[in-house]
Amino acid sequence: MKKTIRWKLLFLILVTVVAGYYLLPTVSRYPSLPSLVPLLLPRAERLNLGLDLQGGMHLVLEVVTGKAVENTAERLIAELRREAEKENIPIEGIAREGIDRIRVRLQSKDRLEGMRKILKNYSNLEQSAGTQPTEVILSLSSREVKRIEEFAVRQSLETIRNRVDQFGVAEPHIVQEGDRRIVVQLPGIKEPQRAINLIGKTALLEFKLVREGADLTDASAGKVAEGDQILYQRSVDERGGVSRVPFLVQKRPFVTGDLLTSAQVQIDTNTNEPVVSIEFDRDGARLFGEATAANVGRRLAIVLDDTVYSAPVIREKISGGKAQISGRFSAEEARDLAIVLRAGALPAPVNIISNLTVGPSLGQDSIDKGMRAAILGGALVILFMAVYYKLSGVIANVALLLNLVWLMGALASLKATLTLPGIAGIILGIGMAVDSNVLILERIREELRLGKTVRSAIDAGYDKAFLTIIDSHVTTLITAFALFLFGTGPVKGFAVTLSLGVIFNLVTALTGTRVVYSWMTQRRDLKTLSI
Repeated sequence: MKKTIRWKLLFLILVTVVAGYYLLPTVSRYPSLPSLVPLLLPRAERLNLGLDLQGGMHLVLEVVTGKAVENTAERLIAELRREAEKENIPIEGIAREGIDRIRVRLQSKDRLEGMRKILKNYSNLEQSAGTQPTEVILSLSSREVKRIEEFAVRQSLETIRNRVDQFGVAEPHIVQEGDRRIVVQLPGIKEPQRAINLIGKTALLEFKLVREGADLTDASAGKVAEGDQILYQRSVDERGGVSRVPFLVQKRPFVTGDLLTSAQVQIDTNTNEPVVSIEFDRDGARLFGEATAANVGRRLAIVLDDTVYSAPVIREKISGGKAQISGRFSAEEARDLAIVLRAGALPAPVNIISNLTVGPSLGQDSIDKGMRAAILGGALVILFMAVYYKLSGVIANVALLLNLVWLMGALASLKATLTLPGIAGIILGIGMAVDSNVLILERIREELRLGKTVRSAIDAGYDKAFLTIIDSHVTTLITAFALFLFGTGPVKGFAVTLSLGVIFNLVTALTGTRVVYSWMTQRRDLKTLSI
């Protein structure tokens, strides 16, 4: 019997020490203190605070997957045009209709067979007859559309995560929600608008040739030839006036930003302004060199998200795959542009569905009020238990503190994020722990009034309270499981903290306090119990 009590006491002490260690980085004023024992428990982490406690930003983004399908159709148009040129099949017209349909019109009917041979290599395209005998209608299969949409969301998630990592936010939380939505939580963010601009920028970098001598008046009025498009450059004069300069460019770029290997901020020695220096990979450098060699004397538009940043004249072949993007950037704008270019372009635009920003002062105010409420409530409970139940109340208070230390240590070891709903779950769990101890102590009192010995009263009190406590805790766990299964983030946090509190309370209330009473009755034959 004594050996059993000793092992139970050692178990309680060991769990408390481990929980205390994991909790130490959070409660200590000296963050470096846990590094004194890194070999024992090297994974000790601070307990993270949620947005409602430390401030930050909660974004819900929706990926415009239809645009990804449109982009795929446009790429297929360019590929089909090149393949037709190789096979000497003249195309009179090829254009996208809607999101996923392509209408191909040949110059003569006898070229249809050659076109169909080319289309055999495109298993993702479904064919149907057009309104004219020289036409063929192509459409992306439903399976291909679904694949493109799913890939666009996955790629957007990864790109946004890379951008946020380079932005330098500690402990970001970025997850997919549903089919097309992405939830981004940035705790402690100090520049929310800058973060929104960084996350939401598509960052599609393209190099396009400018159509020299074109009539921009007709182009601005919408009279643009097939294969061309009109884009604008934002220009700021010396007095701060803003104007838009039109450029007629080829729609098809000869190189894009997905071939970049690096993007760094530098200072232009001529203008003393920040610029972004970029470098292409081997394929990009080859394409860039070939295009510049074939177009010496023409202007090259550097386009980002359909906005012309600059349009320098190609003086000579540019080999080595290096270029510069200028545009009167501020240092911060240049840094952010370099970040998004390194992280890669989004495969489709994203729309901000929800934007919730909590200021750090509001978060600190929540912490202060929560701490005051917890300290006051805890002190009143501890005082009541000690006064009303005397020594037995003190033992119950120790069990409550063990429950709290274990719970907070478990949350820290799981790298959980503590939110206001989570704190509510902790408080509810503590309330159930108090209720369990009160139930046990009242049962023991009843047995003592019946004239039983101290040991018999303790055993009978625990036995009679056992089923009631188990029943209440199991039903609470079932409810918490349902909340976790069907709830959202804050509700899940409440369910987790409540569940952990209930589970630990079963140990501390039914086992921890009983071990103490068993130890007391083993040490000496108690005639009375302070209760």
